[in-house]
Amino acid sequence: MSHFSIVAAALIACLPLARAHDDWGDRDRDRDRHAHPALRTPGTPPGIALPPLATPASAWDGKAFRGGVVSVSHPLAAQAGADVLARGGNAIDAAAAVQFMLNVVEPQFSGIGGGGFMMIHLAADGRGRDRGGRTFALDGREKAPAAATPAMFQLSGTTPQALFGIASTSGISVGVPGTLALIDTALKRWGTIRLSEAIEPAIGVAQNGFRINRFLAANIAGDGGRTSLQPETAAVFRPNGVPLAEGDLLVQPDLARTLRAIARKGPKVFYEGEIAQAIVAAQQRSRAPVAAEGAGRMTLRDLKDYGVLVREPISVDYRGWRVASMSPPSSGALTVGQMLLMLERFPIGDAARGYGFGEAKTLHVMAEAMRLAFADRARWMGDADFVDVPERGLLNRHYVASRAQLIGESTRMATPAAGNPLPYDERHRGDKRSVALPDNSEEVRPSHTTHYSIVDRWGNVVSFTTTIESTWGTGIMVPGWGFLLNNELTDFNLAPAKDTTPGDPGANDVAPGKRPRSSMAPTIVFKGREPVLAYGSPGGSTIINSVLNVTLNLIDHGMSLQQAIDAPRLSVTSAAGTISCEGTEAFMRPKFSVATQDALRALGHLGLGTANGADACTAAIGSVQGVAIDLRSGRQYGGADLRREGTVIGLKPVRAD
Repeated sequence: MSHFSIVAAALIACLPLARAHDDWGDRDRDRDRHAHPALRTPGTPPGIALPPLATPASAWDGKAFRGGVVSVSHPLAAQAGADVLARGGNAIDAAAAVQFMLNVVEPQFSGIGGGGFMMIHLAADGRGRDRGGRTFALDGREKAPAAATPAMFQLSGTTPQALFGIASTSGISVGVPGTLALIDTALKRWGTIRLSEAIEPAIGVAQNGFRINRFLAANIAGDGGRTSLQPETAAVFRPNGVPLAEGDLLVQPDLARTLRAIARKGPKVFYEGEIAQAIVAAQQRSRAPVAAEGAGRMTLRDLKDYGVLVREPISVDYRGWRVASMSPPSSGALTVGQMLLMLERFPIGDAARGYGFGEAKTLHVMAEAMRLAFADRARWMGDADFVDVPERGLLNRHYVASRAQLIGESTRMATPAAGNPLPYDERHRGDKRSVALPDNSEEVRPSHTTHYSIVDRWGNVVSFTTTIESTWGTGIMVPGWGFLLNNELTDFNLAPAKDTTPGDPGANDVAPGKRPRSSMAPTIVFKGREPVLAYGSPGGSTIINSVLNVTLNLIDHGMSLQQAIDAPRLSVTSAAGTISCEGTEAFMRPKFSVATQDALRALGHLGLGTANGADACTAAIGSVQGVAIDLRSGRQYGGADLRREGTVIGLKPVRAD
């Protein structure tokens, strides 16, 4: 038995999981009932009605179903998942089929050469191999190899400006992949079909080909050179030097060969066999001018030792809804949670008080909350198996209130430093250490990913974000096997941060076996103990803000799921606070008006240009795929994002009343 199998079996045996994070929130709420009025949890703002034990009532639009819903960014992948549900499979089975198909039809975003986080809710009476009524997460995040060091990205022969581009397209940035191990673990423990059954649809499409959509064609044409750097990659996506265009047939026989080998031999062929050997050889490639310094450090032992982890999600209560998402090594739940708790004191959604959707007050306090939370993220968040992440302190309502008090309604704050959550964390009581200077860095690294959400007829829910990091990952395709390798290790600090400024723990510095900090935030929203919504997004650090935008749209602005997804988004990804916003596509409604943008400029916000009358909201942020469940009727709904080829497929349609 491989080390992977032993680790997975041992972790699975440890279930059921502790409810630690929920208990923290309960204790804090109990204290808040008796706290100073300024620190009490605000109630629902005027004008917002939250129906008891149900999703926001307006979430119901579009077709309703009873046999399960799949929401994915590509129609072929959505069909693969729906077919599994139609044959009697559960949400975990369908998620596996979707992932393998995405490797074929969205190879630029995710695949077996990468990793991901899967949130799972098992219904109390759902079909599966385990008792239900539980929510947990599978951590299939890539890991640093045993030979990794904190200073490994301090490559000579390149400028700081060029470092990311060189490192992220060299083998040194390849993390030990976790996606296949995650899917295999999920199927063995909670699925009902074999791994080979989940892979079969993808094999046919890889072997016979499919017509590429405009999104894949655009990602090839505008790849920044990544599909041209390695001959194997160029041969697939730029045959004879010509980039594939929309409607061209993409055939991937090497990928089909890989999928057949895994279907026949299981994940061992990937983590210990001939595919493992090919991965190790491929990640030895490096870019000029760093030469040998940029070669990957992964060994066969690193692959064999990879283990999937089962983690407890982090939850926060927001206006009566429990929002659960991915715990460290992701920063997703902590950062989204902080922002929600900060914004709870403002009457978001109350147009009479100037806090309607797209109004300047609303966008202003959102941007300020993002800046504060991202300052804390940069300082305190990383892989909690290696560093002490003060999770309790970061989400303590007294600490969050102290941060929210920095938000003024009439002016943009100066660049905030990270706060000090340690005195609010029971493990660190009495720790008065100072914190560092403000974080002025802006996260501009290109990053794509994919997210999909599934609910089955029994009420099992999967919310899964999966990635190879940048679009096309490293651009290194494993010769003869047809899949791309991730560049996930560039999510670590490229320069060691520990102790370089006062109070910096170096939470995201590289270390052997460590998982890099992620922004992925696969989310499930609950009313009481019942799931009512599941969604998530790609987009690098903007993932966090996409999830925040959709959550506010649903809970505060009373939008339906599809409206919440379609609406334009606002994002700020550092304490320095440059705003990005959307509005160029016709479906992105209601738009952020130029008058609102001018008002934000007047408050001092950056990134919106300087000329009055100019529409600066031209970004594209995320791609959210979601499902919803009406607790009263049991009807199921889906919402998909037109920012990609989002597709909802449901089973057993319900006739309109």
